[in-house]
Amino acid sequence: MRILFAGTPAIALPSLRMLAEGALSGRWVLAGILTNPDKPRGRGRRAGGPGEEGGGAEPSEVGRAAAELAGEYAARGLAAPAILKPETLKAEAREAAAALKPDLLVTFAYGRIFGPRFLGLFPLGGINVHPSLLPKYRGASPIQEAILRRDPVTGITIQRIALEMDEGNILARREIPLTGGETAGSLGKTAALEGSALLWEVMEDFLQPPPPEGVPQRGEASYCARIGKDSGLIDWSLSALEIGALIRAYQPWPLARTVHQGRIINILEAAPWEGEAPSPAAPPGGILGIDKKCGILIQTGKGVLAVSVLQYQARKALPWRAFLNGARDFIGSRL
Repeated sequence: MRILFAGTPAIALPSLRMLAEGALSGRWVLAGILTNPDKPRGRGRRAGGPGEEGGGAEPSEVGRAAAELAGEYAARGLAAPAILKPETLKAEAREAAAALKPDLLVTFAYGRIFGPRFLGLFPLGGINVHPSLLPKYRGASPIQEAILRRDPVTGITIQRIALEMDEGNILARREIPLTGGETAGSLGKTAALEGSALLWEVMEDFLQPPPPEGVPQRGEASYCARIGKDSGLIDWSLSALEIGALIRAYQPWPLARTVHQGRIINILEAAPWEGEAPSPAAPPGGILGIDKKCGILIQTGKGVLAVSVLQYQARKALPWRAFLNGARDFIGSRL
C-alpha cells in the first residue's frame, strides 16, 4: 500500500512520523509528502518569528520534517518520499501526485480542499484526522472552538474524505477530556499525539481487504471559522469566563490583545478572579488594581479578570509585576 501524506503545521508531525516509521519497518510505503509551499520570511511573520528580518523562504513544519526524513532515508540507502509543495491542486499537482502511484491519501491539517479529480487518484480513497468529535466543529479551528465554548470534552475523529468539508464517514473516534486550563498550543500537542495513535489503529485496518468505509456522521453538525490575526481582539463587555477562554484559545496565535492609550497589549495568561469585586463596579475594561497572588484586576462585563502575564506588542512578555514597573499609569486607567 502506497501512501501520500498531506499536512502543513506542527500538529501533523506525530502522524507523519508514525507513517514514516511504519514505512521503514515495511508495513506500507510512504510514497510522498504533500505540504504548502515555503513562505517568505519577514519582519513580524510567524515563520521567521516576531521581529525577525526577512531573507529566503521558510518551509512549513511538515516541509521541514520531510526534508529531515529524506536524510534518514538516505542514511539507510533508501529512496526518500517525494516532497510536493504545489501552489494549487490543479493539473500539475495532480500529475506529480499520480506519478507516485499512491493507493491512499492520508491528511492532517493540510489546509486545502481536495477536489474530485485529485481524490480520484487514490484507489483506496482518502482519510483525514480531524481534532474534534465530528460532526461537532467541522472546519478550520476546532481546537480553538472547543476552548472558546469551554467544552468539558473534545476529541479526535478519523473520517473518510468527502467532497463536502468534514462530512465523510467516521472510521474511528477518541475523546479527550478537558480541564478548563488548556491553551490552543497545549491542546494541539495532545491532539497531535492522540491523533497519531488513533491513525495507527485505522492504518492497520487498511492492511487487510476490504478497506474500511466507516459509518455516517450522526447528530447536528456545527462549524468553526478560520482564525485571522484580528480574531483575538478582546471585547471587555464579555464575561471574565469568556475572555479567559478567548485568551487560552488564541495562545500561541494570534494572541488575545487589547489597546491601552494607543498601544497594543497582548494578554498571555489570565483567569477569572474569585475575590470580591469593588462596588460600584468600574466600566468594562477598567483596571481596578492588583491582587498580590493573582495579578492585575480588570473589570469585564460580568466579573473581574486577573491578568498574570502580558506584553506590549513587539516587546518582551512579562509577569504582571515587572510589566507594571514600566507602566506606572496603568492602574486606574481603562482598556
